[in-house]
Amino acid sequence: MQALLSLSIAIFAGLMLSRLAKLVKLPAVTAYLVAGILVGPYVLGNLGIQGIGFVSMSDIKTYSILSDVALGFIAFSIGNEFRLSHLKNTGKQATVIGIVQAVFTTLVVDALLIGVHFIIPNKFPLPAAIVLGAIASATAPAATLMVVRQYKSKGPLTDILLPIVALDDAVGLVLFAVSFGISKALISGHVDVLSVIVEPILEVVLSLGLGALMGQLFTWSERFFHSRSKRLSMSVTFVLVTVALSMLEFNIGGIHVAFSSLLVCMMLGTVFCNECDFSEELMARVERWSSPLLILFFVISGAELELSVFKDYIIVIIGVVYIVSRCIGKYFGASFSARAVNCDNNIVKYLGITLFPQAGVALGMAIKAEALGEIGSIVANITLFSVLIYELVGPFLTKISLQKAGEIRPEEKVSARDLAKEGKYH
Repeated sequence: MQALLSLSIAIFAGLMLSRLAKLVKLPAVTAYLVAGILVGPYVLGNLGIQGIGFVSMSDIKTYSILSDVALGFIAFSIGNEFRLSHLKNTGKQATVIGIVQAVFTTLVVDALLIGVHFIIPNKFPLPAAIVLGAIASATAPAATLMVVRQYKSKGPLTDILLPIVALDDAVGLVLFAVSFGISKALISGHVDVLSVIVEPILEVVLSLGLGALMGQLFTWSERFFHSRSKRLSMSVTFVLVTVALSMLEFNIGGIHVAFSSLLVCMMLGTVFCNECDFSEELMARVERWSSPLLILFFVISGAELELSVFKDYIIVIIGVVYIVSRCIGKYFGASFSARAVNCDNNIVKYLGITLFPQAGVALGMAIKAEALGEIGSIVANITLFSVLIYELVGPFLTKISLQKAGEIRPEEKVSARDLAKEGKYH
């Protein structure tokens, strides 16, 4: 009962705050995150009443399976952006920009944070600076996708944005694994070639391979059904199975084998949308079905934000440097590379700003960095601080950028009630 009550209060709070957010022209995703803070352990949960909010961080962790599944559906939806018919115009540009801006951001953040290390070497170790540089490369696909969906954004910037966000995380995983290996080498004095080079590349390749295999099975299985409800049920089944398989970890010889659920589910969606002739309609149905789940994901994400990081002024100062340097890297990295591949002027001007949001992937990297001991704790706290700022401000900046680019038009925001009156909503 307590679990169901907590989840229902979380969804209700998110929905009600989204109405307030609309009045002040904020994206719904920002409202969901604020709702999470309100029902989290620092506000409503602080009352200590079981079922009325999330009473502790350990209580929130019990719902982690919901977040894993939600991220699977988000990645599955992003796979829809890799239709070959769409990529003929933007594929090369998205690939170049995705790689260049991620690497450039890592270099900028590394440079400034290494400078901070030399100023306060006792408070901020060099390995922490190196790991944070790699974490900076990651972008939050969930927040970006939700803003695009809410405002039905359409245009060149939107078309190139979602593929770049997906590529961004693939590049980020490789950069993080390399930086993490270098940091471990600095601490231990021993360089492990397997963990620095082989394992990150293997993770990306195996994730894409598993996703492609599941996409083929998914496409084959859907052809046995003709009713919309059963096809939708099969879609949900395959996303759940794919998320489960992506959690596998094992060792072969001295090599640790793991998968990225984001890459696996993204590839699942990519293969399916390119091989199934009714995929577009089915993708739209999955999007509507998963809507409550995504609201829960963002509310839970808001509840997980660790407000106690504000108590340590050193973390706050380094966090501010991290946030500013990452924004510089994303903006100029995207701008330079977009100009180099002859992108539309709006893409050159606004793409970098839409890449500011950061959340799940970065937090996952930070959790893995905790294996570095005390240095890992510093990395985790700075990442938590930055995610708190990025998640609350990032979606709003994404919305503003899409508006400035002319891809969010007021006349396109039509309610379900209006569509029903016109006989267009079924």
